[in-house]
Amino acid sequence: MPSFDIVSKTDIHEIDNALNGMRREIETRFDFKGSRCTVERTENDITLLADDAPKLEQMQELLKVYVTRRKLDAGALDYSNKPERAAGDALRQVVTVKQGIAQDLGKSIVKAIKDSKMKVQVSIQGDELRVTGKKRDDLQDAIALVRGLKIEQPLQYVNFRD
Repeated sequence: MPSFDIVSKTDIHEIDNALNGMRREIETRFDFKGSRCTVERTENDITLLADDAPKLEQMQELLKVYVTRRKLDAGALDYSNKPERAAGDALRQVVTVKQGIAQDLGKSIVKAIKDSKMKVQVSIQGDELRVTGKKRDDLQDAIALVRGLKIEQPLQYVNFRD
């Protein structure tokens, strides 16, 4: 039976490349001269450390620009953590790189596909979804439906099998 997987994966090596480019620009830009602005990554978290709020906003913009330059979706970055005070007047913000499909998002995708009365079956397998059907056309319609949903997280459709 034809099937495919819906996944949400972000290439961490490309994130590292984007962060390296961002570091180079911070070191050379005039408005960052003499500041203690740094960016570090641990696992799926990126820590931005800036002297003040305007510099933190500039760093957020730089991060978005460099991530999109590396052909990644900036929607994979989660800015939901509020900036917090660090040493002195400095601000620290932790930006999370989204990996995998969250349980509630997976359930909403499954519900949308089932409500559309398509002749496909959807199953949640950990942090990805498997869609199976009898015809390839049904699977392509399911992909079109999921693309039409308003989902902020970037999704990839992989492992298409006949």
